[in-house]
Amino acid sequence: MSVLNISALELDFKELNRRVRAAKSDVRIDDCYGQRFIGSALNGRTLTINGTPGNALGAYLDGGVIDVKGNAQDAAGDTMNDGKIIIRGNAGDALGYAMRGGRIFVQGNAGYRTGIHMKEYRDKKPVIVIGGRVGSFLGEYLAGGLIVVLGINCGTVPVGNFTGTGMHGGKIFIRTDKEPSNLPEQVAIDKASGGDLKEIEPDVSEFAGHFGMNAASLLKDRFYVLRPNAKNPYKQLYTAN
Repeated sequence: MSVLNISALELDFKELNRRVRAAKSDVRIDDCYGQRFIGSALNGRTLTINGTPGNALGAYLDGGVIDVKGNAQDAAGDTMNDGKIIIRGNAGDALGYAMRGGRIFVQGNAGYRTGIHMKEYRDKKPVIVIGGRVGSFLGEYLAGGLIVVLGINCGTVPVGNFTGTGMHGGKIFIRTDKEPSNLPEQVAIDKASGGDLKEIEPDVSEFAGHFGMNAASLLKDRFYVLRPNAKNPYKQLYTAN
C-alpha cells in the first residue's frame, strides 16, 4: 500500500484530520505540533506521526495502528475500541481513558489517571504497557483489562499515590523491588507468580519488540500484581446494606 505524506506545519487540526480521513492509504504526518483528535476512529490503516500530537490522539480507534515518533499529549486512546497506539516517547494524563479494546505501548512515562475506567467484554481486553513510570490514580475505577508498568530506569516505585482507587476488575502489574504503598482498601496486592507473569508475557514481548528491548530480561525481575479486593468490593459504595 502506498503512503500519503502530509506536512502539518501550517495546518489546523480540522484540516489535518480532514486530509487523514480522506486518504485511501496509510498516512505519514510530519511537523506535527499539538493538533488534536488525530486518527479518531481510524480503522484498517497505519498512521505514522513525526512530532507531538495533541489531545485525544486515536480517540475511538477501531482497528488501525498509530505510531508516534515523539511524545503524545493528554487522553491518547480515549474510548479506544481496537487497534494499537505506539508512543516512542512520553504520554500525558488520562491515557486510555475508558478504553475497551486494543493495545497502547508507551516507551517512556505517562501522567496521572492512566487507564481509568478501562473495561473488558467477551473477547475485548484492553492492554496498556508503560515503559517508565506513571502518576497518581493509575487504574482508577478499573473494571477490566491489563495495565503493566515496567519502571525501566526509574530507581524507585514507578507509580504515584492512590493506585487502583475504585478498582473492581482487571489487573495492574508493577515491576519494582519495593512494594507500592498508599493503596486504597479496594485493592489486594501480591508478588506476581510465574503463572501471573505468563499472562503478561505476550504484551511485554510485544513492547520489547517495538522499542528494541529484551523481554526476558524485564520478566525475570520482581513484579507485584494488584487485583480487586473481594473482601471490600467497591460496589458496596453504591448499594444499601
